[in-house]
Amino acid sequence: MSEPRFVHLRVHSDYSMIDGLAKTGPLVKKAASLGMPALAITDFTNLCGLVKFYGAGHGAGIKPIVGADFNVHNELLGDELTHLTVLAANNTGYQNLTLLISKAYQRGYGAAGPIIERDWLVELKEGLILLSGGRMGDVGRCLLRGNQALVEECVAFYEAHFPDRYFLELIRTGRQDEETYLHAAVELAEARGLPVVATNDVRFLESDDFDAHEIRVAIHDGFTLDDPKRPRNYSPQQYMRSIDEMCELFADIPEALENTVEIAKRCNVTVRLGEYFLPQFPTGDMTTEDYLVKKSKEGLEERLAFLFPDEEERKKRRPEYDERLDIELQVINQMGFPGYFLIVMEFIQWSKDNGVPVGPGRGSGAGSLVAYALKITDLDPLEFDLLFERFLNPERVSMPDFDVDFCMEKRDQVIEHVADMYGRDAVSQIITFGTMAAKAVIRDVGRVLGHPYGFVDRISKLVPPDPGMTLAKAFEAEPQLPEIYEADE
Repeated sequence: MSEPRFVHLRVHSDYSMIDGLAKTGPLVKKAASLGMPALAITDFTNLCGLVKFYGAGHGAGIKPIVGADFNVHNELLGDELTHLTVLAANNTGYQNLTLLISKAYQRGYGAAGPIIERDWLVELKEGLILLSGGRMGDVGRCLLRGNQALVEECVAFYEAHFPDRYFLELIRTGRQDEETYLHAAVELAEARGLPVVATNDVRFLESDDFDAHEIRVAIHDGFTLDDPKRPRNYSPQQYMRSIDEMCELFADIPEALENTVEIAKRCNVTVRLGEYFLPQFPTGDMTTEDYLVKKSKEGLEERLAFLFPDEEERKKRRPEYDERLDIELQVINQMGFPGYFLIVMEFIQWSKDNGVPVGPGRGSGAGSLVAYALKITDLDPLEFDLLFERFLNPERVSMPDFDVDFCMEKRDQVIEHVADMYGRDAVSQIITFGTMAAKAVIRDVGRVLGHPYGFVDRISKLVPPDPGMTLAKAFEAEPQLPEIYEADE
């Protein structure tokens, strides 16, 4: 098998929120179709696409390289922010990368987004490989200004803390000052023995996607496309170029291509997917399984006494509840989730004991009698003919997921309690992404394109109000939409 010639090491997906257009799946598929052995996705200050990317990469036979792009504050440059790409070479680097991202968000941020301090890199340098950020990096900015003293100071920092792990990034996408910077960077690399690396600073799949990308950025920035004040920071050339295209583009600097492959070989992060990392619930001398059985049976006694105050009626109805409880407990213990039920039971009880309002339970979890017995939910599933199998099914092994509603003002107290009980490293929060509905997309795109409000409003009102409506579905459902689309220049 021939040696690879190039690997894309700086790519944004739509998880970059502001300036990425392509989804992780199509990015991986495109890289595979181009015969690339590896790919890095370096979204802006987040790893939100990592799980999808990692799975898709391995599924397509492509090595996923984990990284992120950052805005960096370097005190040598005052308040000016610079760019830096950080790649994880190993699992220690992956952990340090997550710490950098967390610190950036924890410090708070404004219009420029999250920012890291350059000095944080000293403490978290192990396992990280840096790409300089091209003309937008600290070295790049100083080179373009001809400030040799600052160039020397910046380079000295990276040479001291990232020997053989700091690469001067070279980009050729037809943007202002790229070639001026590139020639200065190559001279600096030769003078100081610094390695160079080629990237295409990818923002979309194909060159034709540039207009759609510009619209997305303009929506975020609040400009119309023809506004002379609109920042024009991108180029149609920032697509996923083929290996041949990149090799032709950097034929005069072959080491910049070779180093992409070298970096890809050095980046080896293993992400453990499909495993459960539940903290251990304290059960004394009992096993977790036996403790769940004990608490469930005790709880059911309380529930039955409440449901059927008449002893004769309770005795008559008990068998169906006992049978259902035994079946559920067997499934829960067999699938290895007794600890999860106990953990949820505990923090819900703690919330109620500490004045934090908790909802009665919703979603498929309300179909569990064990959950009702443990006071996780307040609905009797037998009374309402709710199915446990919709919540937990041995034929579809997946983590159970209770939808628990807490008072918004006091939910932080619950999170703090759980973190105190099980340790900070066992507790995290997950993000929810809001997506734009078809009507809202039409309104925003129409505004950015400068169309009159009445025209845009008329089109958006043609989109059916059905839940989950997409533009593709709307075009099929409403014949006027394709007619207007074809008629509009």
